[in-house]
Amino acid sequence: MDNLVSRAGLLDRLAIGLSGLCVVHCIASAVLVALVASAGGLLVDHRIHETGLIIAIGLGIIALGTGIWRHGFMMPSAVGALGLGVMAGALTLSHNAGEVIYTILGVGILALGHDLNRRATL
Repeated sequence: MDNLVSRAGLLDRLAIGLSGLCVVHCIASAVLVALVASAGGLLVDHRIHETGLIIAIGLGIIALGTGIWRHGFMMPSAVGALGLGVMAGALTLSHNAGEVIYTILGVGILALGHDLNRRATL
């Protein structure tokens, strides 16, 4: 059981790290687009955002879903699902400050869900 708990905690920490990388990506993309339109265009490609969202959803299902089974609390998963929803909604916006703000907001909410999940396991 201890191995399962430590492995699940690792998934939450990995997901939180991925959230941090997403924030860095969003900010760097906005800066690069503003500075160099042709180089920045690669970073704002929707395929990168869609792939990141798919990875985030997969980690969320595994880590947050396992958390429900382990500790029985729904709140971390509900918070994480809200964050994923905000991130998915941001993909529907055009590339502008609104998309960046909503993506960063969603990533922060998702990271909070993973942190709550990790703390509930301790």
